[in-house]
Amino acid sequence: MSVLLSSNAPATRDYIIYWATAQQFAHNANPYDEVAITRIERSEGLPAGYHMGFMRNPPWALPLVYPLGFLSPRAGWMLWAMLLLASLAASVYMLWILYGRPRNRRYLLGLTFGPALLSLIYGQTSLFALLGLVLFLRLLRTHPFLAGISLWLCALKPHLFLPFGVVLVAWVLVSKSYKLVAGAAVAMAASCAITYVIDPLAWAQYLRMAHSSGMERDFVPCLSFLLRNWLSPHSIWLQYLPAALGCIWALAYFWPRRQAWDWMNHGSPLMLVSLMAAPYSWVYDQGLVIPALLNGAFRARFQSLLIALATLSALVEVTLFFSIRFPATLYLWTYWTAPAWLVWYLVACTPSSRWAKTWSALRRMKCFLTGHKQAGCSCEPCIPEGKQGTNKVEEKLLGE
Repeated sequence: MSVLLSSNAPATRDYIIYWATAQQFAHNANPYDEVAITRIERSEGLPAGYHMGFMRNPPWALPLVYPLGFLSPRAGWMLWAMLLLASLAASVYMLWILYGRPRNRRYLLGLTFGPALLSLIYGQTSLFALLGLVLFLRLLRTHPFLAGISLWLCALKPHLFLPFGVVLVAWVLVSKSYKLVAGAAVAMAASCAITYVIDPLAWAQYLRMAHSSGMERDFVPCLSFLLRNWLSPHSIWLQYLPAALGCIWALAYFWPRRQAWDWMNHGSPLMLVSLMAAPYSWVYDQGLVIPALLNGAFRARFQSLLIALATLSALVEVTLFFSIRFPATLYLWTYWTAPAWLVWYLVACTPSSRWAKTWSALRRMKCFLTGHKQAGCSCEPCIPEGKQGTNKVEEKLLGE
């Protein structure tokens, strides 16, 4: 909390981008004018060594920041931070309900998740997108129209939902869930209409910014950027290749399961892959995997897996403190995080019986290769045919 309330917080957080954009938008100026926005940021105390840039969200996101245009930087920061904190808390609470109100404290892994806390500290909109995702999961079965409206929050950062969005469209066509589409259309139409009323030129200004922003030259700490930078730095299309492959995989994953598709379970690996394959993303965007990780945490049978997840999350938080002295640390050292969450989820959701079979197969291979006779071993070389059983490790795995 002290980090949120520090005296220089508004001017040194990504929040200042949204506040400066709101100043332009609320006073009939170009909300995508980088020069004007940078001047506003500097006037409010942004240090000379910082370059925050400008808001790159599509015009339908502008109504979200509009109220900030009538508040001081400090008052706006307090409101913004409280909304982000409430979004995180509400999301985790709803997930706890969706997963059956388990009588344990594993939900704390969501509240203390490193990337989510970074999003809160920086004032990033990723937590609003998380709230939209969780509301979608919460309302889909009972209120599909409202679930569609909640997708507007996800549309704040559409590049993070590409494979997820492709499957969503396919699922709508298969399940004929047109109320969901209606809700999403109403929310998008309303936000675009509000934007048009306030600034009729917003779309033209956005397109002009998109063509001249030079975003393709920006350093982005994600796997897609790393792939492009490694193979051919000037081939922009390479940065979108993982997302395209992710969409193909997503459809292949969805189609055999289309009749029994469950967004709570099947949607978890889908969201993890969507984030990992995003053409550009930052570590604070990874708060979007909280639904998937809590799904794995509530299903995990081994305490060691929970400790591993808490440790990985803490490592992200530790890099924040190192970045105070070495600013590049936070981004250069977190390339591993998106794949790590996916690997952890797959391990956590693997049935105990499969672990027992894997353990048994490894022991049999070892004993076959060494040709030894070991007391208590359950492999075929060590126990006469017809008398094989399970050893203590297998019994523990099967009993968990």
